[in-house]
Order: sequence, then structure tokens, then C-alpha cells
Amino acid sequence: MHVTETTTLPRLVDDFLSWQFDRHPGTAAILGSLAHDRTLGDFGADFFTRYDREAAGWLERFERARTDDLDESVDRDLVISVLRGHLAKASWPAWRRDPTTYTAAVFFPLFAAFLNRLRPEHELVDSVIARLAEVPSVLAACQANLDPDLASPLIVARAAAQARTGRAFVTRTLPGEVADPGLRAKVAAAAEPAAEAFDRLAAFLDAFGRTARGDWRMGEQLYSTLLRDQEVLGYGAAELHERGKVAYAELEAEIRALAGTDDWHAVMLSLQDDHPPTPEAMRVEYEAETRRARAFLVEHGLVTLADGEECRVVPSPAFQRPILSVASYMSPPPLTSARVGHFFVPWPPEEFTADQVEQRLRTNSRAQLATIAVHEAYPGHHWHLSWLATQNRPVRKVLRTPYFSEGWALYSEKLLKEHGYYSVETVGDAAKARAQELAYVEARLFRAARMIVDTALHCGDMDVAEAEAFMTTKASLTPSTAQGEVNRYCAWPTQAPSYLTGALEIERIRDEFTGTQREFHDKLAGSGSLPLGLARRVALGR
Repeated sequence: MHVTETTTLPRLVDDFLSWQFDRHPGTAAILGSLAHDRTLGDFGADFFTRYDREAAGWLERFERARTDDLDESVDRDLVISVLRGHLAKASWPAWRRDPTTYTAAVFFPLFAAFLNRLRPEHELVDSVIARLAEVPSVLAACQANLDPDLASPLIVARAAAQARTGRAFVTRTLPGEVADPGLRAKVAAAAEPAAEAFDRLAAFLDAFGRTARGDWRMGEQLYSTLLRDQEVLGYGAAELHERGKVAYAELEAEIRALAGTDDWHAVMLSLQDDHPPTPEAMRVEYEAETRRARAFLVEHGLVTLADGEECRVVPSPAFQRPILSVASYMSPPPLTSARVGHFFVPWPPEEFTADQVEQRLRTNSRAQLATIAVHEAYPGHHWHLSWLATQNRPVRKVLRTPYFSEGWALYSEKLLKEHGYYSVETVGDAAKARAQELAYVEARLFRAARMIVDTALHCGDMDVAEAEAFMTTKASLTPSTAQGEVNRYCAWPTQAPSYLTGALEIERIRDEFTGTQREFHDKLAGSGSLPLGLARRVALGR
């Protein structure tokens, strides 16, 4: 198909999205497509190989497409970047390496169903029961598809910990979301075969992990290809690593000056002594900081708020706790009119010891709560994604990169700093203001450390133990949080550097933008969660 007419490109994009939704119905349902909320999809080996062939065909079609319209050309190039990234990773297939390819495909659609409640309860229950019936086949496909020569013991162990939460999730969490006793009983009955499948998978992964001999390292060549072709950065892993080192040195000088000592790390560790006493107290304090950040945005007129938006501050879901040790966010389903997002407080897993819970609370000290709430909620992820959901280009809502979304959230931390959010005039107490400003700088330094560590890990210049030591001595993570962070880097290459990389590029785009800050924020954040080179084109109109 050769696309030359401007009017034909939007149709091509629509057809591509329909193909994506049909091939990944669980993801489509999370995004709000009610037409896809009764199945988890196909996870057989034939599906993955067929998907790669079809993706290559779509890439050829989009690369031939031509248009003079800026927005349409950005939509086209966004699809191209996603397809190029996917096909590059076909040589390093997650479906043969990482069991969370399958467990996440079960957990998130079922969790989002009750989180977002897009149907009346009886219809919602029917859709959940239909998907519960497919869980055994999805998890059986996981066992069939994993390759011991490709799967790393580290990645398998990480997934096994998540799989062990499966029984409680399907037998307790899901039925507990249903108000009607009769419907609740139906969900509980449907959950038992799924729970047994999770039990089998956990036992399988424990044994499989002892025979797995693959490497979690992506390697510099593929890492650099993804930075250039998927993220449209224009440089590779080596330059990203060097940028991280430069940024780290600048930020370390800044935090030393602010701390008044070269041993800033000791100062940050002392601030961790002041933390919420329990996980629920942590949630309550995060909720208060979220409200404060929103009020500050309104007072200073920095952005336009979406009608009906709301950010709920809740414990992280149990299935997420073994694999994610920091705060996170889940957006409103953007294909709907819903505007309620969820800020997940990093709850400790049930099996944590008292000392591990204490470490989790220390890593969420009162000094850090303000900047984390800004990042996750206002004007970070929640404001961005609730605002984006009001825009009218569906492909921009569906295809996202962390190099923009995480970059935006980190940019938000600096934006509020520039407007005095962490100052004594705003906070009202000099010691508290100093602690929050130190935490703000350390949060950026932590993201620079991620740039260094992630590239070093996947290019073979650092092992896991060295990475954990780096994150505890060059940032302020507690040992257990550092372990969780580094495991995440091993499992999710290229994501960790996205925060500071994206924030710095957004700041550069802002410097070139002509207009008010509010106009800049509304335009850039409303343009999507684009690769940074494409975001620049939209913001600057060229």
C-alpha cells in the first residue's frame, strides 16, 4: 500500500490501532476498550512469531506513507519508532526470557477492571470470569515458551516472587472487589482454577530458575539501537552513560553545597530517621502532599486541569510489591471519559520482615514525600496523563515512551522548585524546607545514578553487586530498596535512564518555546508521551 494522500494516513493509523488492540486485548481493555475486555489474548509461540511478521509489514506501510501535515507526520513517526523498537527486540525476545510477560498480562487487566469500573458490576463480573477462565492457558504458555538458554535466573526469581502472589490476588483481592454476595461467589468459584495455575507456575519457576542459564544483559548494540530508533535520541549507550556521569558530577556538587559538607550522603541518611511510622501513615502523608501540590498548581496557574480529574492515593497492588520498590502511578483509561488516576504508595510485601518494612519507610522519609508526590501526581504523571486523555489523537494516548512520561514527571519536580515549592516561604519551617530541597536535589542525582548504572549493567561494565553498592553509596537508597531497583534495571533495560534524560530535553525545548509557561505545559503534555525528538517538533511547530 502506498500512501500519498494526506487523508489516507489517519485511516492507516486507525487500522494499525485496531490491529494492535486485537492482538493485545488485555492492554486494550486497560486503555478503556470495552470491545476487548473479555479475553486476555493469545500467548502461544505461533502468536509471537506471527506478530513479528505482521509488525514488519506495518512498518513497511508506514515508512512509505507521506504527508505534509505536522501532526499526521508525528503520528506516523511515532508508530514507526514503536515498530522499529519492537522489531529490534525480536532478537532478544521477552516472551522466551521473562515470565512477567505472562503474569503481567493476567494481573493488570483483571486489576484494572475493578480499579476503573467501566461497566455495571454484573457485566464487570462476567468479563472478569471470562478472563479468569483463560489464566491457566496463559500461564501454561509461559511454561512452554520459556527457554533456559535465554532466561536469566535473576529474572526468573523475580517473576517467581510475583507468581506467588497470584493465588491471593485471584481468590481474595478480586472477589473482595464485588459488592453483591452472589456475584462475589461466582468470582470466587471461577478464581480457583486460576489460583491453581499460579501455584503450578510458581513451582515451575522455582525449578526452572535452577536450570536457567541465560544472561539478563541486553548488550550495547541493541541498547544503542533502541535509543536511536525507538526513542529517537540521536545517540547510543556510550553517550548516554557519559551524560549520566556529567549530570551526576554537577548534581553532587550542588548537593554538597546545600548540605554544607562533602559527606552529603550522611546528611541524607540522617533525614531518613524522620519517616512515617507505618505503611498506612505513609499513605496518609502522601495523600496530604498530593493535595498540597495540586493547590500550588492552581494558585500559580502553571497548567490547565482536566475537567473531573482526581488522583487517588492508595497502597500498591499486592502483585506489584515483590517487583517494584518505589512509588508508581496508573492513569485513567484514556479511551474513555474517566479522569481518575491512582498514585500507588510503595507498600511492603507481606513476607517482609520488620527490618525490611523499616527500610521501605526510611526510603520514603518525610523529606522525600513532597517531591515524590509532585512526580507521581501534580503536575507529574497524573496531571500529564489526565490532561492527555482529553486530547483528540488516540494514537498519542495509546503509544507512550517513558523517556517523555518519566522525563515530564522529573521536569515537574524542577518546575515547582523554580516556583518556590520547597522554600521556607511555602513550607513554613526552615528545617523542613531545607530537608525537602535536599531531597529534591538528591532525587535528580538518583536519576543520574540510574543513567550510569543501567548503561553499565547492560553493556557489561558493572555486575549486580556493584550496581547495588553504587545505588546505596552514590544515592540514598536503603540496601533492600537498592536490591529491588537493580533487579528492575536488569529486567527492564533502557527504562531507568529515561527520567533525567527526558527532563533535560524538556527543559531545552522550553528554552526555545515562545509563549507562557502554562501554554508550553499544556501544549507539550497534551501532545502525548512522545519520543523526545517528536515532542520537540510538536512543541516548536517544526
